[in-house]
Amino acid sequence: MIGFRLVPPVPPEELPYLTEEDRTELLRIARRSVERYLKNGIMFAETPEFPNLLAPGAAFVTLTSGGRLRGCIGYTEAVASLYRTVQECAVAAATEDPRFPSVTEPEVSGLRFEISVLTPLRPIEPEAIRIGTHGLVVSQGGRRGLLLPQVATEYGWSPTAFLAHTCTKAGLPPDAWKHGAAVQSFTAEVFGEKE
Repeated sequence: MIGFRLVPPVPPEELPYLTEEDRTELLRIARRSVERYLKNGIMFAETPEFPNLLAPGAAFVTLTSGGRLRGCIGYTEAVASLYRTVQECAVAAATEDPRFPSVTEPEVSGLRFEISVLTPLRPIEPEAIRIGTHGLVVSQGGRRGLLLPQVATEYGWSPTAFLAHTCTKAGLPPDAWKHGAAVQSFTAEVFGEKE
């Protein structure tokens, strides 16, 4: 069963305009891609039914097991069609996230898939950050950290704490955002399978 959770309110012009059918199909593609890859070791070509999925799109795929993170990989820029991005990110989240061992075939049935479709990155001033709406990217000196909008909400962070944790994720001091680090934001349409 599919459950949808949109992180906005954000201005409608910033949303990717996915329909319920688009979201359902993307979740199917993500799950099917991981199942097939783990079984056969190759990524099968998909033919999405809905035209919105053929447009370029940036996205992250998050895998959880028993409510705990099991993998998360994505692109902040639209490097391929949205369905292909989701397909590649789902397989990478299952097999290439350096924080976790590769997902095994028997594990897949117990995984929950969540997709975050991102808007383009934009510079943001710290006082403009809205928890529950913005995701953040902090970069400086070749280091870069990203946290999705839902992370700050789940942990109950203030904008300052969100900035500090994003800096830490980049391998920077927590206050790097005060000392020249570039801060960018994005919004996301977040949807996933029900627990």
